Amino acid sequence: MDIQAEKIQLAKLLLATDNPEILASIKMIFKQDIADDFWNELSLKQQNEIDTALLEIKNGEVSDYDLFMQNHR
Repeated sequence: MDIQAEKIQLAKLLLATDNPEILASIKMIFKQDIADDFWNELSLKQQNEIDTALLEIKNGEVSDYDLFMQNHR
């Protein structure tokens, strides 16, 4: 089914329902979709730094917090 047919089918379902919970759920989905994701507000440099840090964590390239603090006090 193409996107336009999908939209029409959803519109028909929406118009046919009188269930306020369904309507509230659909409204919430659209509100969440509209809200800006903080990731998009970060600079490319910040995004790259986070991606690098996540990769380091995944690869086990981490330091023990207490040991790190002992060396820097």
